[in-house]
Amino acid sequence: MNLSKLNIVIGREYLNKVKKKSFLLTTFGVPVLFVAVYALMIYIMLGAKDEAKTVAVSDPSGIVMPFMEDSDILVFKDYTSTPVDSLKNNLAAEGVDILLAVSPLDSVARTVTARTFSEKPLGVESKDAIERRLSNAIGDYRMKSYNISGLEDIISDVKVKVPLVSFTVDEKGNEQISQSEVFMIISMVLAMALYMFIALFSGMVMNSVIEEKSSRVVEVLVSSVSSTELMFGKIIGVALVALTQFTLWIVLSGVIIFGISSAVGVDKLAGSADAAQTVMAMEGMDGTAVAGVDIAALTDTTAVAAADSLAAPTGIDAVFGTVASLNYPLIIFSFLIYFVFGYLLYASLFAAIASSGENAADTQQLQIPVTVPLLIGFFIAFYAFKAPDSAIVWWGSIIPFTSPIVMLARIPFGVPALDLILSIGLLILTFVGCAWASAKIYKVGILMYGKKSTFKDLWKWFKQK
Repeated sequence: MNLSKLNIVIGREYLNKVKKKSFLLTTFGVPVLFVAVYALMIYIMLGAKDEAKTVAVSDPSGIVMPFMEDSDILVFKDYTSTPVDSLKNNLAAEGVDILLAVSPLDSVARTVTARTFSEKPLGVESKDAIERRLSNAIGDYRMKSYNISGLEDIISDVKVKVPLVSFTVDEKGNEQISQSEVFMIISMVLAMALYMFIALFSGMVMNSVIEEKSSRVVEVLVSSVSSTELMFGKIIGVALVALTQFTLWIVLSGVIIFGISSAVGVDKLAGSADAAQTVMAMEGMDGTAVAGVDIAALTDTTAVAAADSLAAPTGIDAVFGTVASLNYPLIIFSFLIYFVFGYLLYASLFAAIASSGENAADTQQLQIPVTVPLLIGFFIAFYAFKAPDSAIVWWGSIIPFTSPIVMLARIPFGVPALDLILSIGLLILTFVGCAWASAKIYKVGILMYGKKSTFKDLWKWFKQK
């Protein structure tokens, strides 16, 4: 292989891609689109609430209506004196959106049954709110039926939510906070990003090969360079395009996020400190009470020290602590290694397939054996956070055709060095073998015209010397 000619092909492929308007549009548009989609998701989550509805309550049991407290989305009115049959057929005329019909009290089962009637199906938020109030009403009735003084206070005192904070311990006994939810999000983001990049840029190689073959430009090119130099120059050139675009995405996204944070203010983006403290207190995560210890009331030095030993970061502090404890050098190194060799593996296979057809339709059937392992890897990675050390996830992270995606999903949860070395080693060896086989197929297929190729043809081309 002539390196000078290879460099010429790489430079041609690289400049040909980066000068296109589509490259500039995606490079500068994707970060803006990403931030816009993220902002839209937040807006939708905050704005996706049911409209305020009026609920007519028919409660012959007498125990439910006192617990029907109004909220932002539900306003309750007592219609017990109105017959249910006449009311449910005239909801709009009565100015009512929902009719809640409660049965008489079953003194044996100590409960009631309830039905709702409305012109439109109930939203999940409204349904949950009504069910919660019904449960509270029955719970209160059953507590009072025991005739035990102070039972409500006892039950309230017994119920406690203890926040669980997880730590990992290394061989030296050093502790690091580890919130599984953070690892789950990072795992999914890494897997999805790598799947998209491999599929996107491998497809770019395939389209480039088909375009040159269909326009007969390839016949001119192979008269100056060998088919092997042409194939690898194309693959490496697109890889450099991918790395350029990926780097620009990171830089531009960082600039946009920093600009928005500076203009709006971090406090406004994250919410006020008072609001955060309120939410944490509601969840029992404000750190003022740990295992029943009132830290604020402790003044004795020994008592304070004991409480501090029990206290642990919770809420947003636990999230930031987990993010700070991540092994970023390993994550970045692994992402680059698996992206480069995962891309090279699939790009070489797609190049061989593309050489067998004159248009995309001719190669669709041949793409299936290549795209299926990539999809399987994505599906395994998407659920890897549930059991990162399970057998199927382990094998998915070792088998070269799925390892680039699955191993990245495992890394945030911790991977033994031997597993990582084995996975990377097999990936590199598989790439070398597939690249050699693809080059043999590409050499013959790139000059074949007038026939739709099959797997049998690919095998025949591979066996040619």
